[in-house]
Amino acid sequence: MRPDILAAGAATAIEGPLLFLRRTVNVGLNEAVEITSDGHAPRLGRVAALDDDAIVVEVLESTIGLALHDVRAHFMGEPLHMALGPGLLGRVFNGIGQPVDGGPPVAARKRLRIDAAAVNPARRALPRDFIETGISAIDLMNALVRGQKLPLFSGAGLPHDRIAIDAVQNARLRKKTDGEFAIVFVGIGISHDTAEAFRRAMQESGALAHTATFLNLASQPSTQRLLAPRFALTAAEYLAYEEGRHVLVVMTDMTNYCEALREVSASHGEIPSRKGYPGYMYSDLASIYERAGCIQGTQGTVTQLPILTMPADDISHPIPDLTGYITEGQVVLDRTLDHKGVYPPINVLPSLSRLMDQGIGKGFTESDHPALANQLFASYAKAARVRTLASVVGQEGLTDLDRRYLDFADRFERELINQAGPRTLDESFAIAWRLLRQLPPSELTRVSDAQIARHTGASNPVQSDA
Repeated sequence: MRPDILAAGAATAIEGPLLFLRRTVNVGLNEAVEITSDGHAPRLGRVAALDDDAIVVEVLESTIGLALHDVRAHFMGEPLHMALGPGLLGRVFNGIGQPVDGGPPVAARKRLRIDAAAVNPARRALPRDFIETGISAIDLMNALVRGQKLPLFSGAGLPHDRIAIDAVQNARLRKKTDGEFAIVFVGIGISHDTAEAFRRAMQESGALAHTATFLNLASQPSTQRLLAPRFALTAAEYLAYEEGRHVLVVMTDMTNYCEALREVSASHGEIPSRKGYPGYMYSDLASIYERAGCIQGTQGTVTQLPILTMPADDISHPIPDLTGYITEGQVVLDRTLDHKGVYPPINVLPSLSRLMDQGIGKGFTESDHPALANQLFASYAKAARVRTLASVVGQEGLTDLDRRYLDFADRFERELINQAGPRTLDESFAIAWRLLRQLPPSELTRVSDAQIARHTGASNPVQSDA
């Protein structure tokens, strides 16, 4: 390390979380800084901008109590690091990796940079195999694959926090022989009540034992929100690539992250782009999302389930829009389903898991899984068209087959999408095949004769004649 110290009197201004200093030492961007002031505990910061005359430091803790005349800056000569070692799981940290559960610091085995270098694409392996979340709409129709990044698009007032808790409590590897499983949960800009609800739910369910939790509260500085996912992902990479675990990272709410990015960008005087967000938001989000994946020669994997709330339910808003370009699909929550009392209110038609085919089927889940998922999509999509027709001509103008599709759609939402508790994948399969039995076998064009006979006890005369 190359410690340089700016003595008291070098500070020229404090604006929110930003500390402005006269430049008299050589420092680098993103260099770690320890801020001290008489009568106050040291505070962590990092260099956010600099020129020939000034240094701008993002203070990652509250600036309340700092006085310009006695502020001293200790430059660490390196970027921010996190001390990592055995005992990460079961612990609760704040947004900058400091324990807040009353326990001792983690016994450090390694120190890793929180802004890890990008992985060489040639070293990446294709994500494979299946993570069971206990949520039928995901496991059955939008499967989460190890090493994938699959965001959940929500809206204000929708139960995404409850879904996050359920995913953390119930996610598991399907086979015990697949290796050790762990979860890293990070709450970004969440309220104190929500943070306590997460912590209490995980303690009561026993999930806390295999979970490392990072909680950044809405009352904490916006600069800290920019680092919370990076500290969490650094811990996930240690668990995956050093301890060989398969790690699921659940991040909520990425919209709060982007709002903090906009706020900090504006405070730096940067020129805004779409809706006031900085023009580099795409690359900034990519620096987070692209830390998911499988790396050749390593046993562990990092899988991401980021959650974001779409402002005004607008899927074309810059946050979900850019997220969709980077990630491999999306799971979309629907306000209409929520009003019907369906939980989780996942609309499977606009939802998509682009890597689903790599983690389901023979050897992963069940050989009939891909065909069953395709048939459910096709049947529900046709039922949606019939609903539109019924809204125009009324149910009296529908055929008997159309009415059967309407009934299928209602039962699909009420019995398969809606669930009171976690379901195994086998339970989801059983419900799905039971729903398909109410449609004529001739309508089941995405499954084979053998699958129809095996699961519904019927034959398909159209396919048989063909």
